[in-house]
Amino acid sequence: MIRIGHSWDVHRLVEGRKLILGGIEIDGYSKGLLGHSDADCVLHSLAEALLGSLALGDLGDFFPDTAKETLNIDSKIILKNVYEIVKNKGYKLVNCDIMIYSEMVKIAPYKFLMRQEISKILDLNIENISIKATTWEKMGFIGRNEAIAAETVILISNSN
Repeated sequence: MIRIGHSWDVHRLVEGRKLILGGIEIDGYSKGLLGHSDADCVLHSLAEALLGSLALGDLGDFFPDTAKETLNIDSKIILKNVYEIVKNKGYKLVNCDIMIYSEMVKIAPYKFLMRQEISKILDLNIENISIKATTWEKMGFIGRNEAIAAETVILISNSN
């Protein structure tokens, strides 16, 4: 049996935060993403797509933004924990397709590093991880450099 998951996540850019995308720190930017965790919208969209593929809810059900123990949590931990839930249900990730929406950050130099990091976290062949990026042509909150978003589509299969 196969299942598909989809998610979109967005976080506001603010001064004084590290910019973390796809599990790596992006140097050279004065703004980072605001959130209860490290606000990595790439890993959040991937984790939430995994949850959605099995109709398990959303990240807030597992990692509420009111929980002190998850304050500033590394999103790699979130993704790893979510994938353990998926594997315990008898499924494995087949592939993921991730789109990053950013005006300010040029993603191209980081795509391979992000794919490597996700590959390590999920023990998935890097050839099954796609990362793409686009701008919003200076339109809307992303185009005005107020936020960065990520959208993910995944396929999982029953590993039994």
